[in-house]
Amino acid sequence: MVLPNPVIKKKLNLSIMISKKRVKFITSLQKKKVRDEEKLFIIEGDKLVREFIASKVPIQTIVAKPEFLSSISGDILNTIPEIEVVSYEELKQISTLKTPHNALAIIPIQDKELHIKEVFRELVVALDFVQDPGNMGTIIRAAAWFGIKNIICSPDSVDVYNPKVIQASMGAILNVNIFYSDLKELLSTATGEEIPVFGTLLEGESVYNHKLDTKGIILLGNESKGISTELIPYITEKIMIPKFSSAKHGIDSLNVGMAAAIVFSEFCRKSKSIHRLE
Repeated sequence: MVLPNPVIKKKLNLSIMISKKRVKFITSLQKKKVRDEEKLFIIEGDKLVREFIASKVPIQTIVAKPEFLSSISGDILNTIPEIEVVSYEELKQISTLKTPHNALAIIPIQDKELHIKEVFRELVVALDFVQDPGNMGTIIRAAAWFGIKNIICSPDSVDVYNPKVIQASMGAILNVNIFYSDLKELLSTATGEEIPVFGTLLEGESVYNHKLDTKGIILLGNESKGISTELIPYITEKIMIPKFSSAKHGIDSLNVGMAAAIVFSEFCRKSKSIHRLE
């Protein structure tokens, strides 16, 4: 077995097998209830772990093969409280991936307070009952790409720290603040502040023709049911993505992740044009 940098040997658990207790704890973090109680979540994969290390986000534990640890400087590893060296077979015991990479890490959940007035100063995304982890991850990734810093989710949306969400976001969560809040209350406040609410609806105007703004709320609905009936009255601007294909079967709609990326792109494009005119 290749040993890591000698500088950090004293911090490593070089036992032949990872303990059953340790395995049980790490795998338990796949459950939302445990993540909420422990204030911890898991990231997996060499690239993702390296991204978190580079961003200097606090890391509680790295569980990795010796080769991976050997590629990280001793100075960085010395800042991490817990480091556990494992074999590939041991990684398979705790990984959520069919084919585990060389490392995973346990990250403390940082408490973030939602300041409505600050959030309303620019574009913000509101997600109503988005349940699919892949869609949530895609939306976070698209938001980060197009410079949208805040996403507010209804309490019944999928947990952002779900391992599948983290995997789908590919590190974009480092650049986007995710909050959970009562959307009816949020949109009511927006109405009082005269903040535009852009809702994606089938009967909306084409997003390519509609006058968009540099601030406001982009409201996206559930994968199958769309935006909740109780939230529709708060929508001030109804938008939609037109279908350009003549195909009648197999593509009756876009999933919310794809739709989000298109809408974000158009808002970004038009906001850049507005700034140039100013």
